This record gives sequence, structure tokens and C-alpha cells, in this order.
Amino acid sequence: MPKFLLLASLAVGASALAISTAARQIAVPPSMARVALPTAARPTAARSMPVVMMAAAAEDPGSKKEDPIFETLKTTSFFALWYLFNIGYNIYNKKALNALPIPWTMALLQLFVGIPYVTVLWLTGLRKTPKCSAENLKTLVPVSLGHLGTHIGAVISLGAGAVSFTHIVKASEPVVSAALSFLILGAVSSWQTYLTLLPIVGGVALASLKELSFTWVGFIAAMASNLSSALRGILAKKTMSGGVGENMTEANIYAVLTILAFLFLLPVSLIIEPPAAISAAWATATGAGLTPGYLTKMSLSAGAFYYLYNEVAFLALGRVNPVTHAVGNTIKRVVIIIASVIAFKTPISTLGVVGSSIAIVGTLLYSLAKTKFG
Repeated sequence: MPKFLLLASLAVGASALAISTAARQIAVPPSMARVALPTAARPTAARSMPVVMMAAAAEDPGSKKEDPIFETLKTTSFFALWYLFNIGYNIYNKKALNALPIPWTMALLQLFVGIPYVTVLWLTGLRKTPKCSAENLKTLVPVSLGHLGTHIGAVISLGAGAVSFTHIVKASEPVVSAALSFLILGAVSSWQTYLTLLPIVGGVALASLKELSFTWVGFIAAMASNLSSALRGILAKKTMSGGVGENMTEANIYAVLTILAFLFLLPVSLIIEPPAAISAAWATATGAGLTPGYLTKMSLSAGAFYYLYNEVAFLALGRVNPVTHAVGNTIKRVVIIIASVIAFKTPISTLGVVGSSIAIVGTLLYSLAKTKFG
């Protein structure tokens, strides 16, 4: 096993242990999702989509009550898989983009890879097939566009710079979320919550100032991803609170959003990166000594990990309260940054380490303040 995978696995285990300790006390059984999750009021817009999904996809109240120990183990497993799949995605995605610098095509492929997987589940009856009317799909379209923007922005940023830098910038998402929530929803948070935005802004600014892998393309794309993620959460909250369609579990809603996002991205991707550009990138990569097998493995693995980590994330985040979620999300970002630095031997300045640490702590404080003070 490569060194970075071993260290990443150790980090995942440690993080999952920390999460499981909290989850023993505050895990939310799926059967209670309809009541518990909406009132939990997740701290950021990025989290509101899974919340709305869980509210729309809650199980029948009369479902069998699970054993607390089993529930804890299930929650811990979801968090561990969420972290592990996320690390796998970021590493395989970066390797694929390093070899084939065609981010629009890579983003399209990553959206596509999950479609055959979920189609098989539907056709075999392993998962109930969702039933959506034309009106339901119209409701999901704006959310799917936010989902698409979040993904393509992140892929472009990851292709333009270091994985660690992208995640440092994406730690500033609460700032974007707070601004858009005020502008679109008229939502005003407490002064304590707004105060926590200062270390986030300051930390990202410090990390970017002397970041050795800084690129404007990477920075702007990561901020565009933040903007799309915040809009996705706001749109989901406004349009999906009453539920959509039948058999729309959290996993099925994510699958439908992915299919819609793929359909919207397909023509755009072919215009920006036509087949000739894709062929040229492939020829350049193979000419540099990379085998077709390697290129295929990196590209498809990134797509598989992308779909799986998102699906598991919805399952994990729907089972815990806002505090555990905030801690888990913060630890996840730290784990990804550490794993990517180890995997790619990314040089980070002292100011970058200090700045990223401040930004990540600020993100956690924002989540906790939003939960307590609103």
C-alpha cells in the first residue's frame, strides 16, 4: 500500500473514532429525520440540501426502531466511508487532471460514471426507482444547476492548483452562504455568527498571500464553487421543503440531480472541449509515457469515488445533529488537506499553514455559533 494511502487510512480511522464518540449521544435515527432534521437548521447552505433531502425522504414513522449500538456503528461507518471516498476522489481526480488537463470533460465523466451504477440498482430492484412528474423535475432543475456549478468549479480549481489550496479556499463557503442568505432570503444571523466570519476571511487571505501553489484560476473557480454550493442550498430550501416525487430517498434525489447535471453539462463541455481537444490531450499524455490503462484507471476511479462520497455524505449527515456535523465536516477538510499534501508532496509556506488553520477553525466556530445563536 502506498505511504499516502496508509497515512490517509490512519487519519480516517482517528477521525471516525472522534465522530463515533459524539454520534453515540446525538445520532438521529432515519425514522425521526422528518422531525429532527428541519428543526436542526444546519449551519450552512451547503448542508441544507441534505437536510431537505432527508425531510423529503424520511422513512415511515412506524418503521422498526434500530438498536442504539447498531445505529452508532452505522453512523460511524458512513463517516469513515465519506472521508475515505473523499480522499480517494481528490487524489485520483488530481492525478487524472495532471495527466489530462481537460477539466470540463473530466467533470462530465465524473457525473456520468455514477449513472450506470444507480441505473443497475433501479433495474434490479435493489433500490426503489424514483417517480418524478414534469413538475417535480422543474423543481429539481435549479438545484441541479447549483450542484453542477459546485462540481465544475471545484474540478477546474483542482486542475489549476494544489488540492490543499482548493480546500483552503472552499473553507470560506460560510461567508458566501451568509451573504446570499441575506440577499435572497433576507435571513439575518446573530452578531456572534457574523463575528466568526472574520477568521475565515482572514485565514483564507493569509493562506493565499504566500501560497506557493496559488493561481487566480484556481482561486476564482473555488469561489465560484462556493457560490454555486450556497445557491444550491438556498434553492433546495426554498423549493424542496415539501418533498418531490415518490421513492425520493436522499440517495435517489442525489442520483436524479446528478443525471440532470450531466445532461446540462454535456453540450457545454462539448463546445468548450470538443472531441479534437480531448484527442489531443490524450495523445499528449500517451506521448509523455503514460499508458492508456493508467489514464482510464485514474479518470474512472475519480468518477466512481466522486459519486460514492457524495451519496455516502448524504447518508452520514442526515443521521447526526448540527454540532457533530460541524465537527465532522471540519475534520474532513483537514484530513483531505493532509492526505493531499502527503500524496503530492505539496510545498506549503508557514503563512499558508497558519492561514489555513485559522480559516478551518473559523469555519467550525461559524457552524457552532450558527447552531447556538442563529
